[in-house]
Amino acid sequence: MPEPIRTPTRITIVGAAGRMGQALLTASREPHSPCRVVAALVIPDSPAIGTETGVPGLKFSTELAAGLAACDVVVEFTISNSTALLAARCAAAGKPLLSGTTGLEPAATAALDAAAGRIAVLHSPNMSLGVAVLAALVERAARALPEFAVSLDEVHHAHKKDTPSGTALRLAEAVVKGRGGSLPAIRSQRRGEVVGEHSAVFAGPGERLELAHKAADRRVFAVGALRAAAWLADRPAGRYRLADMLGIR
Repeated sequence: MPEPIRTPTRITIVGAAGRMGQALLTASREPHSPCRVVAALVIPDSPAIGTETGVPGLKFSTELAAGLAACDVVVEFTISNSTALLAARCAAAGKPLLSGTTGLEPAATAALDAAAGRIAVLHSPNMSLGVAVLAALVERAARALPEFAVSLDEVHHAHKKDTPSGTALRLAEAVVKGRGGSLPAIRSQRRGEVVGEHSAVFAGPGERLELAHKAADRRVFAVGALRAAAWLADRPAGRYRLADMLGIR
């Protein structure tokens, strides 16, 4: 029996002219993409306004109200202040929100928590499915090997503003969740155009366990985000993680 044809999830991208926004636009045009971009939003003074996005018939715009009305899910990669404001707008409009913004300040985190009372919200500083699995493995290793010393390393491109990265902090939190205690130290490097590399090393007497993830193409984050957006469209109000989508704990 053939599988039913699924209608692509309609998404509005906020921060569409940025690195991740461009990657999302490109990935959405691939065959079998689970999502279709219906609005590509940028900041009011962006030189991209009115230019073609690469998606047939779609131009960059600042019309948030129209973007909210047209979509099933909002996907945003912006800055902390914008995330806080957008969370409230999505909650008021009843539109699920997928946020990949890194370096969130407490006010933005609180805004996402508040919005989750009315809509489905998924925030992840790294949309790679492999990284989601890595975090789960780090937590398990920390729980199973409490006597092993742990070190965390991350490398990103020279343009990345937040240090340590949100992903590195997520791995540090996974260690704490697994064994308690304080956050382990993180060694951060910024060089060239490195997309993203993260590793956790557990060192014990005479042995060491190394868990690592390396992203060679920003496409992996876009593909993960599109899959997560399609999944989020059907969720009830609440806070979600990529691990929930993948069925891992």
